Amino acid sequence: MEELTFAIPERLAEFLREMATEQNASVSDVATLLLRRGYDFTKNRPVLEPDRGQRPEARTDPRLDWWRAEKFGLFIHWGLYAIPAGLWKERAIPGIGEWIMQRAEIPVAEYEKLAGEFNPVQFDAAAWVAMAKAAGMKYIVITSKHHDGFCLFQSAQTDYSVVDASPFGRDVLAELADECKKQGIRLGFYYSQTQDWHHPGGDGNDWDFTPSSQAFADYVDNFVKPQVSELLTNYGPIAIIWFDTPKGISREQSESLLELVHSIQPECLVCGRLGNGLGDYASMGDNRIPGELTDLDWETPATINDTWGFKVNDHNWKSSTDLIQKLVDIVSKGGNYLLNVGPTAEGVIPQPSIERLEAMGRWLAVNGESIYGSKPGPVQGRGDIRTTRVDGKVYIHIFNWPADGALRIDGIAGQSARLLADGTQLPVAQDGTALVIDLSTAPLDAADTVIVLE
Repeated sequence: MEELTFAIPERLAEFLREMATEQNASVSDVATLLLRRGYDFTKNRPVLEPDRGQRPEARTDPRLDWWRAEKFGLFIHWGLYAIPAGLWKERAIPGIGEWIMQRAEIPVAEYEKLAGEFNPVQFDAAAWVAMAKAAGMKYIVITSKHHDGFCLFQSAQTDYSVVDASPFGRDVLAELADECKKQGIRLGFYYSQTQDWHHPGGDGNDWDFTPSSQAFADYVDNFVKPQVSELLTNYGPIAIIWFDTPKGISREQSESLLELVHSIQPECLVCGRLGNGLGDYASMGDNRIPGELTDLDWETPATINDTWGFKVNDHNWKSSTDLIQKLVDIVSKGGNYLLNVGPTAEGVIPQPSIERLEAMGRWLAVNGESIYGSKPGPVQGRGDIRTTRVDGKVYIHIFNWPADGALRIDGIAGQSARLLADGTQLPVAQDGTALVIDLSTAPLDAADTVIVLE
């Protein structure tokens, strides 16, 4: 076996020593066992975890019709974690940027000092909303409170907020809500209902606090619910409450949050990460796309690079072609795509994110009728193409151009075919059970050439 040396937190080292003593094994053997279990869990984790699923009765709920039609949304992860941006005390912390407090086990008393440095004077709600619209996105979801507990809104429940604890002193959610109303786009709020590393009763911080089911119940009843009520009362119509990481939240607690949201704003949708399979729609794993058509209302949240919150050393940007094809793949299987940006501590959305969203917007400006309001198409399971449909039209999305210039599709019929981009008619012929479309004169779109079949 290969020998590796790496640093781990002292608390974890102590746990390994205790476990080794209990099992009469070496620390090395225990560490190997736990790494193996972690690897197996990660590798075999389902695309959709059952507790993040959709309530059966929601599958036909007309309240979701707008969401089913709009397909593409903007996710924004922003908070104090944008200040360290993946670095703590000159050390790069592994993992995604917004988890730095947990990954580095930063004490609350130390981490909360970041609030005094948070002054994003370049934040421009109008520009952010305009960027989303230009990208072809139809709704926005922003982190109102992530796992670190810092709030981007003013709350009567805590002064640990952008309004009361930072020099910025402005309510980010209020400014975004105003702009979304002006520019005609729906707004939703991400809210971490289970994990809160700043609150003694929240889940996830065992380096400052001692976990307790009673403390967690008190946190849900007397902190989470009042804050969710504020979000649904103070900012106008809210399209979505996007809960996250349900972990050990009970069914009764999930039900009570669902009822609370619907009692204040009946039209507001609740993401499947509420927990216990009670969502208005299902939430796939981060950056996970099902391999086949899925008979649920579902959404994939995804990143443009590897992190959600801004991380200064993460330059692993996906190409615009990759992102467009992921959007099409998801829509062709019945899902929505919630694509993330992580602004800097100054309030600037990274230029590589903007460039890729602009490219997606240009593609959608030409091909959007094959996406918005569409349903999964009749041809599924092929690697080279995807299909969507709207009314009597089938849209064929070509990812890989056929080498001989002839696209053969079994089990589908059509009398005419044309390029969606410019209306060019394409010759079609029937060859047994296959429809053959002549692409010898068709221009090739680098991301996805769309053909309309009628």
